[in-house]
Amino acid sequence: MKRSSILGLILGTLFVVVVTACTLSIPPEGEARETTPLKTDWKFQFGNTDEDVVTLAFDDSAWETVAVPHSWNRVGYYKNDLLEHLHTKENVNAEQGVGWYRLTFNAPETTEGERVWLEFDAVSRTAEVWLNGNYVGEHRSGFARFRFDVTELIESGKSNLLVVKADNTLPEAGSSTQDVLPIAGDFFVHGGIYRPVRIVVTKPVHIDMRDFGGPGVYATSQIGEDSVKIDISSRLSNATAITQEVRLVSSLIDDKGQRVAYSEQAVSLAAGQTTEVEDVLDVQDPVLWQGIENPYIYTLRTEVRDADSGLLDRLDQDYGIREVAFDAERGFILNGEPYRLHGVSYHQDREGKGWAVSREDIAEDVAIMKEMGANTVRLAHYPHGQPVHEIANRKGLVLWDEIPLVSSWSYAPENKEANQELSENAKLQLREMIHQNFNHPSVIVWGIANEVDFGAILPAFLSAKRSDAALLEPLLKELAAIVNEEDSSRLSTLAHCCEERKGLANAEFPTTGHLTEVVGANLYFGWYYGEAQDIGPHLDHLRTVRPEQPLSVSEYGAGGGISQHTDNPLGGPVDATGVAQPEEYMSYVHEKNWVEISSRPYLWASWVWNSFDFATKVRVEGDAVDINTKGLVTYDRKIKKDSYYFYKANWSDEPTVHITGRRYKERAYPVTDVRVYSNAPETELWLNGESLGKKSDCEQQICVWTEVSLSDGENQLRAEGVFAEGRESDTVQWHLKAGLTNAYHIDAGALLAASSVAADYGSDDFFSGGEARTVDQPGGWGKPPVLADIANSEDRELLATYREGEFEYRLPVSNGEYQVVLTLMEPDTTLQDRQFDVMANGSHLLKDFSILQQAGEPRKAIKKTFRVTVTDGELELIFSADQGGAVVSAIDVVKAEARAN
Repeated sequence: MKRSSILGLILGTLFVVVVTACTLSIPPEGEARETTPLKTDWKFQFGNTDEDVVTLAFDDSAWETVAVPHSWNRVGYYKNDLLEHLHTKENVNAEQGVGWYRLTFNAPETTEGERVWLEFDAVSRTAEVWLNGNYVGEHRSGFARFRFDVTELIESGKSNLLVVKADNTLPEAGSSTQDVLPIAGDFFVHGGIYRPVRIVVTKPVHIDMRDFGGPGVYATSQIGEDSVKIDISSRLSNATAITQEVRLVSSLIDDKGQRVAYSEQAVSLAAGQTTEVEDVLDVQDPVLWQGIENPYIYTLRTEVRDADSGLLDRLDQDYGIREVAFDAERGFILNGEPYRLHGVSYHQDREGKGWAVSREDIAEDVAIMKEMGANTVRLAHYPHGQPVHEIANRKGLVLWDEIPLVSSWSYAPENKEANQELSENAKLQLREMIHQNFNHPSVIVWGIANEVDFGAILPAFLSAKRSDAALLEPLLKELAAIVNEEDSSRLSTLAHCCEERKGLANAEFPTTGHLTEVVGANLYFGWYYGEAQDIGPHLDHLRTVRPEQPLSVSEYGAGGGISQHTDNPLGGPVDATGVAQPEEYMSYVHEKNWVEISSRPYLWASWVWNSFDFATKVRVEGDAVDINTKGLVTYDRKIKKDSYYFYKANWSDEPTVHITGRRYKERAYPVTDVRVYSNAPETELWLNGESLGKKSDCEQQICVWTEVSLSDGENQLRAEGVFAEGRESDTVQWHLKAGLTNAYHIDAGALLAASSVAADYGSDDFFSGGEARTVDQPGGWGKPPVLADIANSEDRELLATYREGEFEYRLPVSNGEYQVVLTLMEPDTTLQDRQFDVMANGSHLLKDFSILQQAGEPRKAIKKTFRVTVTDGELELIFSADQGGAVVSAIDVVKAEARAN
C-alpha cells in the first residue's frame, strides 16, 4: 500500500540485517495465531425484540437454531415445473429489517498479553455487536471483513455470549440504513451474518489487524528482464507498554515449498503503536502468473520474530507475479502481450441459500464458469469475499472488483446530512475493498460505480432514488483519486449504461465514463433496445468519443425462460421486462452480440450479464418471479441454458457438441431447423438413426441443418463431433403429435405461441417481410400488460398478435389438397379502412379485401377458409396491399378431406 494512505502511523527505526535470494526448504513450525470458527448453534430471530436481548438473562430458547453463514432471506422462484425447485411462492422470504443472533460459546484459553479479535467476513447491511452484555461496536458496510479487539471483554477459557444485530432495512432518508450503499439496484440485498465468523488470538506484537479489514501486508511487483523486485509494506502493531525489538522476515516460497527469495531486518516498534515497514524481495527467473494458461502462485510469507527468533506472528498469502496494462488499440495486456478477456458477471446468490453461500458453492460456480471457457469474471455489484478471489488466483481468472455505488448515489438535495454520509460510505467501502483484495493477482481494476448515469434520469427504474445530480461528478472524482492514492498498480474503472445512446425519451444522461482511467459500457442491443447486431457500430462510435481511453463491454445479454420456447426468434417482439422471454431468443441475442464483440480487438474485455440467474425484487419476467433470468445457468445451477454451450463452443478448447432446443420437446411444426453448437472440425447429425449429413468448420461454431422433417411421435436427434482426441456426441428427444406431419398452426406476430382451444399453435415462423405487432400494451417491471378487448373469439391471446405489411409464408408440405384458414382482425381502431390481397401458389384467395367492412368493427375476429392444391412440395401464401398493409393473426393449414364424387 502507498504510505500516504495509512493514517496515524509511527515509523520505527529499521536495521536491515540481511537480504538474500536463495532456494531453501522451509521447516515446519507451529502456528502463531489461534483461530476458532464460530459456525454452529447460533440462535436467530427476525424483528425487534426486548432491550435485554444482549444480556445473559434473556431467554432465546424459542428462537430458531441456525448455522453461520446464514441469511433469513429466500427471494425469487420459478413458475415452471421442469425440476423440483427449492424456492416456491409459499416459502420465499423477502423481509427486510432487523435480525438478531445470539451465540453462547467457549472462548479459547489465552495467556497474559495476547490479543483476542472477533473477525466477521461480512454482515448485511449493518452490524452491531455485543459481547457478554458489553457493546463492542458497529460496522456499516455489508460486504467487507471487519474486526473488533475484544481482549478486555472476553472471558478466557469460559462461556461467553455474543450478540449481533444485523439490519438490511431498505435505505431511505431517515431510515436506520440511510448511510449504507447500495440504495438502489437490480438485485436483492440479503440480510444476515452471511459470511463466516471466527475468533482470532494473536500475540501482543502482531501484524496489524485494524487496517480496513485487510491483511496488514501489501506487495507489488516490478518485473525486469529476468528478475522481479517485490516491494512489500508491512504494518506491525505493538500492543505492549514498552518498545519491542523484533525481526521482520519476508519470504517468497514456490509451489514446491522452496524459498526463492528472503529478507530479514531488525525493527524497533514503539509502545502502543503501529509501524509501517518497507521491504524488497529480489526474485531471479520468476514464474509469472499467466491467467488460465499458467496461474502460478507463490506463497508470500511474513513473519515477526522476537530477539530469540521466537515466532510472534506469521501471515501466508497467495501471490502471483504479473504485470498488467491497458491499451486503447490492443486491449488488455498481461505480461507484455495482448490477452483478450471474455467472461461473465457474477452475483453471490444461490437458490436455497441467498447470499449465505459456502466456499464449496463458490468453487462449484467458478468451475461452471471456467468450464465454458470464461477467463474473466466481473464481481458485481459489490465487493465479494475472499474465497472467490483465492479460487480465481489459482484458476487464472481475471477479476473486476467494484463497490455498490449502483444507479443512485444520494437522496433528494434537501437530505444533505444523509447524502454526505452516503459519500463517506462509498469511500469507506472502496478503501475496504482495496485493502482486503490488494494482493490478489486476479484483480486488475477497481470499479467505483455502475450505471449511475441511468439512475440520475430515471428514478423510477430499479427503485433508484431522486439523486442530487450536483454531487455525482465530485464524488466519482474523489473515488477515482482514492484508487490512485491506495493502489498505483491498478486503474480505476466504472460501468456506464447510456453514454451516446439515442432514443431514450430525449433524456440527457450525465456523462461519467471520462472520470476513470479505463471504462466499461453496459449494452443491451437486441434486448432493451435496437437490433442485436447494432452493438458493434455503437462500440465503434463510443471509441471515437475518447479514442485514447481503453474500452470494454461490462455487460451484455438477454433473459431466457427455460420453459419458454419459440420456433423463430424474429417471430414477434420480445418482452424484455415481462413474460415473453424464450430461451431461443436469448441464444439469438448472444450469437449476434458475440460476433460483433469478438471482431473488435480494441476491447480490453467483455462480460456476459450474467453467469447465473439471481434474485431481484423489480422483475416478474420469463417463467420466474423476482428473478433476473439473464443467467447462462439457472438459479439452482441445475440447468445450463443453450447460450452457455454457445460460449463453451467458442471460448473453450474442450470438445463441445450441443443440440439447441432440447427443452422444447413438444414440437409445433413438422419441419424445423436443427442448430448444433460444435467446436469440432466436422459434425454429423442423425435423425432416428438416419444421417442428415455433415457440417465442417461451422461459422461461430453454429452448425445448422435446415428444413429437417420430423415424424409423428418420437424423434431422436444425435449430433456427433469428430475431434483429434476422439468423438463427442449429444442427443435430444423431440415429439410431434400425430397428424402434424403435414399441418401448420401459426400464431402470427407471436414470439411465444398462444394457448388456444382450437389447436396447438406454434410461434410465428416460415415468414419473410412484414412486422410483428400486438394490440396489447406491455406492462413490465412486475406490472401486468393492458389487454385489449377482442370480439367474436374465445382465442383472445391468439388474436392479439398479428403480422402486418407486405409479407409471405412458405410452408413445406407434401403434394395434395389443403384447407387454409386465415384468422383475421382489424387491429387499428383509428384506421378508416385497409384493403389487401392474399395469394396461394399464384392464385388469389382474397382480393381488395377489407376486414373492417366484413367484421363491421375493429378488433372483431373473422375467419376465411379456402381449399388449396399443392403440386411442388410448398404452400406459398403472399400478403400484399396498396392501402394500409395486409394483416393476419393466425394461419391454419391442414390436409383437406377427400372431395365426395
